[in-house]
Amino acid sequence: MGRAEERRARQRGGHRAAPKRHRSAPTAATPADGRPGRPPKGRSGKPPKGRIRRLFTWKKILGTFFTLCLLVIAAFIGLYLYVDIPAGNADAQLQSNIYKYSDGTMLTRTGYLNRESVDLSEVPKDVQRTFVAAENKNFYHDAGVDLQGTARGILNTVMGRGTQGGSTITQQYVKNYYLDQNQTVTRKLKELVISLKLDRQKSKDYILAGYINTSYYGRGAYGIQAAAQAYYHKDAKNLTVEEGAYLAALLQAPNQYDWAIASDTGKKFAQARWNYVLDNMVKQNWLDASKRQAMKFEVPKAPKAAPGMKGQTGYLVDAANAQLEKQLVAQGKANSLGDAEALVKKGGWTITLNIDRKKQRELEQAVKEQLTSKLDAKKRSVDGDVQPGAASVDPKTGKVLAMYGGADYFQHYTNNATRRDYQPASTFKPVILAAALAEGAQTQDGQPITASTIYDGTSGRQVVDHGSKVGFGPPNEDKQDYGPITVQTAMNQSVNSVFAQMGVDVGMDKVMSVAGKLGMDTKGMEAVPAQTLGSMGASPLEMAGIYATLANHGEKVTPAIIKSADHKDSSVTLPDPIGDQVIPREAADTVTSVLTGVVDDGTARDSVAKNPARDGQQVAGKTGTSDNNKSAWFTGYTPGLVTSVGLFGESAKSHAQVPLTGATGLISGSGRINGGTYPAKIWAAYTFEAMGDVTKFDLNTTQGAAVQPSYTPMPSSTPSHSPSHTPSSTPSTSTSPSHSPSHAPTQSPTQSPTQSPTQSPTQSPTGGISDNPIDPGGGQNFGQ
Repeated sequence: MGRAEERRARQRGGHRAAPKRHRSAPTAATPADGRPGRPPKGRSGKPPKGRIRRLFTWKKILGTFFTLCLLVIAAFIGLYLYVDIPAGNADAQLQSNIYKYSDGTMLTRTGYLNRESVDLSEVPKDVQRTFVAAENKNFYHDAGVDLQGTARGILNTVMGRGTQGGSTITQQYVKNYYLDQNQTVTRKLKELVISLKLDRQKSKDYILAGYINTSYYGRGAYGIQAAAQAYYHKDAKNLTVEEGAYLAALLQAPNQYDWAIASDTGKKFAQARWNYVLDNMVKQNWLDASKRQAMKFEVPKAPKAAPGMKGQTGYLVDAANAQLEKQLVAQGKANSLGDAEALVKKGGWTITLNIDRKKQRELEQAVKEQLTSKLDAKKRSVDGDVQPGAASVDPKTGKVLAMYGGADYFQHYTNNATRRDYQPASTFKPVILAAALAEGAQTQDGQPITASTIYDGTSGRQVVDHGSKVGFGPPNEDKQDYGPITVQTAMNQSVNSVFAQMGVDVGMDKVMSVAGKLGMDTKGMEAVPAQTLGSMGASPLEMAGIYATLANHGEKVTPAIIKSADHKDSSVTLPDPIGDQVIPREAADTVTSVLTGVVDDGTARDSVAKNPARDGQQVAGKTGTSDNNKSAWFTGYTPGLVTSVGLFGESAKSHAQVPLTGATGLISGSGRINGGTYPAKIWAAYTFEAMGDVTKFDLNTTQGAAVQPSYTPMPSSTPSHSPSHTPSSTPSTSTSPSHSPSHAPTQSPTQSPTQSPTQSPTQSPTGGISDNPIDPGGGQNFGQ
C-alpha cells in the first residue's frame, strides 16, 4: 500500500491497518547506515512544489513588502533630515552686469552669463501665468513635487533610457539653482527632498521668480529679462501675453523653437507649444476665451548682435565701474578698492550711465572728422603716437554726458579721458587767477589782483618774492616778450611769465588749495612755482570738472558718470554731483568773463570764435600746450556744457611720452600741435552741434572781456612787444584799475626783472605768460 492509500485509510477510520514496511535495500533517500536522507527528487532534480509554496506564502510576501516600504520610508526620512537646502550653485548665482545709456537703452552687458534677475512684480501677472500653464498647471496647489514623474525619471535613469520630463516648476528651479543638470539617481533624490523643503519654507511667488530667472531660453539668454531683450528687444515688464507664451514655450526646447534658426518642423512645434500654453490658460480661467481666439502668434525679432566692449563702450564701462567701486568703499560695503572690484565683477548690477547717446555720437564724430581721419601712421610714424581723449559735463547737474577714451578699447586699453599722466599745461592758468580772486590776493606792492592788473610779460623773467629771486623764470611760447600787459591779455595770449609771478604773489600753497577745492586731485603735489605752468598731471575729466565748477558760479561740480546702480542684494546711494560753494561766485564769474577773451581775442580765436556754427554763442575757454609738445588741450564751456579735449603723444611701441610735433603733416610754423589747433577744433565741432539753443553767461562781475571793463591801458613808450592792451605809462608792480578805473597806474615796481627784454620798459612790472608748462628739470615749456 502506498502512502496515499495509508492516508486515505486513516481518514476513513478503516479496520485494516496499513502493512508494515519492510526494510529494503538502501536507496538514494535511505542510506545504508539507516539514517534518513534527503527527500526524493523528481526527474528534473528539483524539490517538490509543495515546499516552494510553503516558502513563498502570502503572509511572507506581504510582510516583506511592508518591511521594504518601512525601510524606504525610514531611508527617506533620514535623507530628508540629512539633506538641507544648499546655497545656490556658482553658475546660477553668476549674472551679467547691465550697462545702459541715460535714456535706458542698452549700452552693453558684461559677465560670463547673459543673465539679469528681476523681481516677479516687474513681470506682468498674465506673463507669469504663461509659465505655469506651460510647465505645471497645478503649481499653485501642489506640494512642490511630482512623485510619479520623479519615480519614472529615476527608473528611466537606472535603466539607461535617458532623461524624462514631468518635474514640477519647483523641482526644475531646484535643479537650475541649487543642484546641476547631471542625470543621476542621487541628484534626483536630492531634488525631491529639497523641493519638498523649499515648498514648505518659501512662497510660490518666490519659487516662480527663481524659476523664470534661472531658466535657459536660448540665444545665450538666462532668465526672463535677458530673454525678453534677446527675442523682443524690450524689458520683461513690457512683455505681452503672446510674447510671454512664446518664451514659456521655449523652455521645452530653446534651440529647436528659436524662430531665427528653427527648421520648418521646429517652427510648427513652437507654434503648437504656444497654442498649448494659451489653451491651458483658458482652462485655468486665467485668460478669456474670446481674447484667446483673437490672439495671433507674434514672430520674435531677429537676434541682435550683443554689444561688446569695442569702440568707446569699454572706456565707458571701466569709468562707470571705477566710480561705483569708489562709492562701495565710501559706503563701507567694501573694505578696499580690490574688494569693491570683486563685488562689481561678480555681476548682478544694473548700471545706468549719465551718457547721452546723441552727444556721445556727436563727440565721436567730431574727433573723427577733425582729427583721426587725418592721421596716417603709414605715411608719418608720429601719427601713430597721437592719443585723443575728451570728457563733456553738464555744469548744472554734474552729469558726464559724453566721453572719448581713444580710438578703440581693444586697440588702446588706457582711457585717455581719465588718464592723469600728462600735463594740463596752460589750462591750469585759470585756476591761478581763481585763487587770486577768491583769496583777495595782492601784488607785492599791495595792489589787488584783477583782470586789469598790469604784469611784466617778458619771456624768461625771473620770478621774485618780495625782493628775493625764487630761481624760476619760465619762457613764453617761442620766447616772445610782451612787456607790460594786463592779466586779461596775459590770459588771452597764455603768457607764462605773468602767471608764474602771480602764483608767487598769491602764494603757491593757496593756489594748490584752491585747485583742490575746484576738483583737482592735488594729493602729493608740491606747492612750487613750476606748478603755475600746469606741470602736474591731470585728466580731461578732471579738467572738465574744474571748469564746470567755474561755470556753475563756484559751486563744486564733481563729474558723475553713473546715474544709478542697482543690485539684487544691495542698494547704492550715489552722492549729489553738485556740492557746496567752494569759491565766491564773483571770483568764478570773473574767471569766466576773462576766459571769453581767450576765445574772442586769443589763442582759440581761429578755431572757436571764427567757427561758422558758433552762431553768436558765448564761449569761455583756455588752450594749453605742454613741455616739448607732448600734450595739447582745449577746455571750454558754454553756460550749459563743459568739455575738455586733450591730445597726448604716446609712443605706439614703448608707450613713453613723445612729442606730437608734425602729426597730420602739420608743417606751418614750428609744426607743433597747439591747444588752439585740433583740440579746439574738436571742441567747437562737438559743442556747437550738441549745445542746443544759443545762450549767454549770467555773470556777477564787472571785470574781464565778457563785460567790457571801462579801464583800457594806453600804449607804453617802450613795450617789449605790442600786447593787445598796453599801459599808457610806466606800470606798477601790479596796479589794480578796479580801484581807479579812469586813471593809469602811477606806482613804480619794487623789483626790476633780472633779464632784460628785447626792448625793456622804463619800469618793470612783475609778471609774464605762456601756454606750456615748464619741465621742473629745466626743459622749455610752450603754450597757447
